[in-house]
Amino acid sequence: MTDLSSQYLRLKGEIDAAMQEVMLNADFINGGAVKTFCSRLSEYLDIPYVISCGNATDGLRISLQALGVGQDDDVIVPAFTYIAPVEAIAAVGASPILVDVEADTFNINPELIEKAITNRTKAIVVVHLFGQSSNFEMIRKIAGKYNLAVIEDCAQSFGSSYTFSDGKTQKLGTLGTVGVTSFFPTKPLACSGDGGAVFTADAALAEKIRLLANHGQSEKYRHKMIGFNSRLDTLQAAILNVKLSYFEEFTKRRIELAEQYDKTLKSCPDLILPAKPLFTSHVYHQYTVQVKDGKRDDLKRFLAEKGIASMVYYPLPVHEQEGYKWVARIAGNLTESVRLCNEVLSLPIHSEMSDETQNRIIEAVGEFFFR
Repeated sequence: MTDLSSQYLRLKGEIDAAMQEVMLNADFINGGAVKTFCSRLSEYLDIPYVISCGNATDGLRISLQALGVGQDDDVIVPAFTYIAPVEAIAAVGASPILVDVEADTFNINPELIEKAITNRTKAIVVVHLFGQSSNFEMIRKIAGKYNLAVIEDCAQSFGSSYTFSDGKTQKLGTLGTVGVTSFFPTKPLACSGDGGAVFTADAALAEKIRLLANHGQSEKYRHKMIGFNSRLDTLQAAILNVKLSYFEEFTKRRIELAEQYDKTLKSCPDLILPAKPLFTSHVYHQYTVQVKDGKRDDLKRFLAEKGIASMVYYPLPVHEQEGYKWVARIAGNLTESVRLCNEVLSLPIHSEMSDETQNRIIEAVGEFFFR
């Protein structure tokens, strides 16, 4: 699905030098590379406050707690998602309220959000799935009407942009009250381990997030609140500083590959290609198709027999997960989420993929549908 080794080898000289500098300076915890990376990220996103943390799940939980979300509160979240945002909601004592997603974009259906709001609703977690934005303008309007905080989970869509109806464009993660991303090794901007960051334009909220991520500590041995130990490792920040310089190049290559998939697979029967709404760009963290007529698992097996990887993100909706049946509540029906779990399939896409490798994948998919 991805080729982490080749990307490292391409940047080996710069990455090794950056890591060696950290080692030689013994600058391991909250070192200079962390501060530099946060500053550069702030500039890239055009947002004043970037707080690094150990991973995106921590970032989501810290953001919820900083916003005062807790016991007896409801938080709206899409039902078709990785478990992390639902896990973070449950971890602060709130109830995840599962809302169905759109059939074509895989993102939360904004038309269903308002029906799920009660007097207990405190926030909406918007998961921008697979590399593109949810319909944020509609979501922001609803959130404003009911005075709800909006947390953007852009772990899979870092670098993508949203275009508002007035033509204004903003990077994802900067649209809501707070944004969270992941630097997990397979993410669009990736380190070589765990890592994450939180973004906000609210100075008071940023200070609270910063305290929570560092043991609730305002100064050494002075703890203003019960916090966490959630830090971006300096070695990982050093790697991210190198990769950030190449991030637009990585993204451009994934877009080129996605366009080639679009061009060559559009004639395949029972195959629905990724939707591309006009309001969002797409960084193609995943190239996810829908395979109709019960053929998804057969296609996956066919590709595997030819040595081609593919992945199902996600095979089981949140409300059917054993650990969440007792805590998550369903708003309306989750027809599309359940259907997608049975039909989605992600094809390999990454910045180091050669045209030859992609052609082999395309030929195999075509062979399956036209044999």
